[in-house]
Amino acid sequence: MPVVKYGTREIYYSHITDNALKHAYITVDFYEGVILKSPAISQQKAEEVIYKKGKWVLDKLKLVERIPQGEIVSGSRLLYLGRRYYVKLVKNTGIRKATVAFNHSKFTITVNPDLPEREPAIREALEQFAREKAIIKIKPRIKKWTQTTGLIPADIKFRKVDKRWGSCTNANEVIINFDAVKLPFTLIDYIVVHELCHIKHKDHSKNFYQELAKFVPDWKELDQKISGMKL
Repeated sequence: MPVVKYGTREIYYSHITDNALKHAYITVDFYEGVILKSPAISQQKAEEVIYKKGKWVLDKLKLVERIPQGEIVSGSRLLYLGRRYYVKLVKNTGIRKATVAFNHSKFTITVNPDLPEREPAIREALEQFAREKAIIKIKPRIKKWTQTTGLIPADIKFRKVDKRWGSCTNANEVIINFDAVKLPFTLIDYIVVHELCHIKHKDHSKNFYQELAKFVPDWKELDQKISGMKL
């Protein structure tokens, strides 16, 4: 898949040639990614078209960012720390199920093609990746915010939590959905502080939000953003 370097970002795209077209145009879709449709043009010209619209393309990618559902194939996009990364699917009969590797540019998912159902194996490998990365990436944020807020949890756990990004138990255990590692750090921090504030206020009362606003003044904006991210 061709790629254009735009600043510090890489824009992967597909190029469809249609000589019935008079002009080149770009579409952006979550599953299909960035698609350039044009009459016959050179590779250099195609890259110039993508580069010229680079900011627009990146803005559009942000708008369609959602935690992906459905089958994962080569060309899918997976969220990690607020950015979408291209997926390369590799078949290898030498492994038992599936593995996930990330090189800060793309995901490489290796799967045994002889499995009767490959998708569950891929999902299981991705969940393991998210769980491990959540501990590495989010746990230090919790430590930072406990020092800032003075709110100390009895324990910190990372779990798959249905329909929630996090929770705080009556025993003051903070539980973070490990899928939160797919979000940008601004939203991760919001989740962390939100749950820490529940150590002091178990409900969503006025006092709770006053406490939250001490540390996250723009919590309303962040809450609106996170409500649009599908679990």
